Order: sequence, then structure tokens, then C-alpha cells
Amino acid sequence: MKIKPSRKSGNVVVELNPRDSERLSQTAQTTNGTPPPFKLTKILVPIDFSDCSKKALRYAVPLAKQFGTTITLLHVVHVNYAAGPEFGVIDFPLIEADLRKSAEKQLGQLAATEIQQQAAAQTLVRTGQEVVEIIDCAKKLESDLIIISTHGRTGLKHVFMGSVAENVVRLAPCPVLVVREQEHEFV
Repeated sequence: MKIKPSRKSGNVVVELNPRDSERLSQTAQTTNGTPPPFKLTKILVPIDFSDCSKKALRYAVPLAKQFGTTITLLHVVHVNYAAGPEFGVIDFPLIEADLRKSAEKQLGQLAATEIQQQAAAQTLVRTGQEVVEIIDCAKKLESDLIIISTHGRTGLKHVFMGSVAENVVRLAPCPVLVVREQEHEFV
């Protein structure tokens, strides 16, 4: 089974193969009107404002709409504190405050344009290491699902830049749906 966002906001396309159809019919027969085996109440979507992370949000909106879930948009401000006299005097707290204020504004705009009134949403801005903050936020919010994007870096780029998505998958307290930047699109 493959689930992809459709071009129309708020919808997804589900592609089934013959085995999936059989499983779905068996599930429908065994549940007989009982609630589904799981319920999503909180979805965490880390956002870095790239097109790829916005794509992850486009996956989250229809899921949140279907399950009546709250979406939390999280942006992590990562400030590199350089040390040494060659950099002169830099007011890092001021830079950090400006970055947080800008991120809060951008998250609000993103929620208004992408989520609209389709699902409940909240925004959070944290400061620190991306992986640590995403995992901590997922634990504190008791998130049921994290939907995160990956840029798909390989080779030296992966070695030097790392993979936030890979580490979140390894450390997350809940299931993680990873959305790839480049994938086969249909519909």
C-alpha cells in the first residue's frame, strides 16, 4: 500500500495492490463496526521551511483530518556559537531571539495556508540540536506519530551533514513516517 498526497490540498491517494485489498476486506470483516485498532490524536511535524518539509505537512493534513488529530508544527532554531577573538563581539542571544521570532511568524503563516481549518494545529519553536528537540517534544506532547521529511543525502553530504530523519527514526518514542524529497508522483 502506498499513500501519497494528491495535488488537491487535504486529500491523499491510496494505491493498493491485490494483497492489500484482501487484507482490508479481512480487517473490515473482523472489526464489525468496532473502532480501529489504533487512534491518532497528536501528530508532530518538524518543519525547516524547505519544500521537502512542507511536503511532509501535506501528508499530515489529510491524516489529521481523517482521525480528528491535532498537528503540531515544530521548528528548531539551531544557533552555532562560534568561539574565538577573530569573530569579534557577537550578540548571540539577540540573534537567537530574532531567529525564534521569525520562525514563529513563518510557522503561523504556514499553518494558515497549508492546514487552514482542516485540522487543529499548534506551533512550537525550540532552540537546540534538531534531533534532541524533536525527540523531547514528541515525548512531552505524547505524540502518536511523527511525520518528517528527508532530503535523501548520500555519500559525503550524509557523512558531514548527517541525517536528522534517520536519527529521529532511531530514537523516537512513537512511529515515524518519513517522506522522501524525490519520489514517484502520481495522480
